Amino acid sequence: MKKILVLDGSTRKFGNTSILIESFLEGAKSNTPYINQFLAKDLNIKYCNGCLRCNLIKRCSIRDDDWADLSTKIDEADILVFASPIYFHYVTAPLKNIIDRFRSFVHVQITETGLIHTPWNNWNKDFVLLLSMGSSDDSDAQPVIDLFEYMKEVLGENNRLHVIKATRLAVIKQVQKTEDELKELYPKLMLSETLAKSDYKKNQDILKTCFNLGKQLSK
Repeated sequence: MKKILVLDGSTRKFGNTSILIESFLEGAKSNTPYINQFLAKDLNIKYCNGCLRCNLIKRCSIRDDDWADLSTKIDEADILVFASPIYFHYVTAPLKNIIDRFRSFVHVQITETGLIHTPWNNWNKDFVLLLSMGSSDDSDAQPVIDLFEYMKEVLGENNRLHVIKATRLAVIKQVQKTEDELKELYPKLMLSETLAKSDYKKNQDILKTCFNLGKQLSK
């Protein structure tokens, strides 16, 4: 059975990001019980300090935090889910802090023209991005997608990336709101209430897409 690891970058519980995760896991649980889920802000993960010792010892040299246990679970997982609201065109600080520590999964060689990354183990994993954002334009998430396109290539040529982007979600649990609730909310956000009908359907479709992706990848 597939092993799933979820890193939730949300800075508050039970928001839109958490709801996307719940939908994904509802689909996955029909196929596997092996799920580890972490709220990034609750983990004790120290900052990467760029010491490069991982080039020599093939692991992060920073001790006395949660990385040793977390990195083992990351390495063992078949599916890595990274979920985050988009803050200033990027993932939240707690999740980015974890991503920086992924440096220890690869050897980095400095050359005259750039860097050569060689993973200690060639991964064959599914990377899943679940992104929620207040913006109506999903291109606001492109810097995150660019990073993960790069990461999945650096960590193994057989990795795959799946992206779900949920837009125009400005308030907590908005992705679950009914059409009438959206009609009431949108004028407060200086948005036209005529958007409520299509946005309600779009949000429901996104939750179904999360569910179906979880079910598909966990088979």
